[in-house]
Amino acid sequence: MSSEERFREYREYIQQYLEEYYSRFDSQPQKRLFEAIRYSLLAGGKRLRPIFAFEFCRLAGGDWKNAAPFAGAIEMIHTYSLIHDDLPCMDNDDYRRGRLTNHKVFGEAMAVLAGDALLTDAFALASTAKLPNPAQMSLAIGVLSENAGSLGMVGGQVLDMLSQQRECSEQEVLDIQSRKTGALINAACVLGAIAGGAGEAQIKAAAGFAGCLGLAFQIRDDMLDVIGDAGELGKATGHDADKNTFVRLYGLEKCEELVQKYTNAAIEQLQAFQDAGDLISLAQSLTARRT
Repeated sequence: MSSEERFREYREYIQQYLEEYYSRFDSQPQKRLFEAIRYSLLAGGKRLRPIFAFEFCRLAGGDWKNAAPFAGAIEMIHTYSLIHDDLPCMDNDDYRRGRLTNHKVFGEAMAVLAGDALLTDAFALASTAKLPNPAQMSLAIGVLSENAGSLGMVGGQVLDMLSQQRECSEQEVLDIQSRKTGALINAACVLGAIAGGAGEAQIKAAAGFAGCLGLAFQIRDDMLDVIGDAGELGKATGHDADKNTFVRLYGLEKCEELVQKYTNAAIEQLQAFQDAGDLISLAQSLTARRT
């Protein structure tokens, strides 16, 4: 199976998995809430974080489908963050993935509640994972909590908001992006490794890979806000012109170098695993992505 076929299988599986998870609630009276959840959760996207979870589970020697509760939980948390980021009190965006944002369709209050529900439901789903070592469930839930909460993604969003009225230093930009974007990538890689039965060295390598690749991914994202095509991206470009992005800090040419540097550093971490060629190909593709 080629890497493209493998990753397509992962994407299709997590899509169906999430559809089936929420289809169980069709008879519940809060139907409008589930409509809002599905509108954003099932809208597609790269599904990059589930791919990482599945692939690290496989590389650690497990059945990759065993990582599905973690992959689904991370995608639910990621989706909640996008719904909230798009709200008028945050980034005030009208479009996401080529469609109207959640609050434009369902209203601000329902969008807030859909995000709240996704975040909470994520932990209920994660807790159902069948681990090779059940004693590691507390570790797994801790990883998910820390990366999603005040020390992770939410903390990064706060730092980003507080920095918008001034120009940040290099360390401050790194602090923002390692949390805002990198934290959930870290959770996906580490939880995938845990689901596959990885030992301490491989879990550490998965975290190292995530840290470097998260930076590469965010730098490329910042570049695309400047040079990308809105039609291809499915969202407006130029939105971050006044924000503390890597492009503002370094310029496009230096950013291109840094994407390559951090991608190579991520690939080095994969020496802890056998048969990591597909993941190497995915990491390298981030240096050239246009969407």
